[in-house]
Amino acid sequence: MYWGLGGKWALADAFPTKEDGTSLSKVPGVVASFIVATGLFVFGLFYLINGQIISVVLPSYLSVYGYWIIAFIFFLRAVGDFKYIGMFKKIKKTSFAKNDTKIYTPLCIFISCLTFLLIYLD
Repeated sequence: MYWGLGGKWALADAFPTKEDGTSLSKVPGVVASFIVATGLFVFGLFYLINGQIISVVLPSYLSVYGYWIIAFIFFLRAVGDFKYIGMFKKIKKTSFAKNDTKIYTPLCIFISCLTFLLIYLD
């Protein structure tokens, strides 16, 4: 939401770059930022609803497949694109790559594993 509203702090370290530091593409705009923020918000709501912290009735297919979808999305992000993002990236010296190795990929693995655990326990 912060970047979608025009914020610039930490923007350079949040997106992959080439080894020479040049951007792979232009930084996502307002619409893309809000789509990602909305998606993450909806994922959070899904956990709260299934944890019965918020009382909302979901369609049965969403209750069955929602956790699988979330776990799969975060698992795919953790695996990455095999060049700039994820566990198997080849470009490892950029600022983003270092943050990806230390923070982003482990966080995605953690979220994915916990979600698979919730599937197993449910």
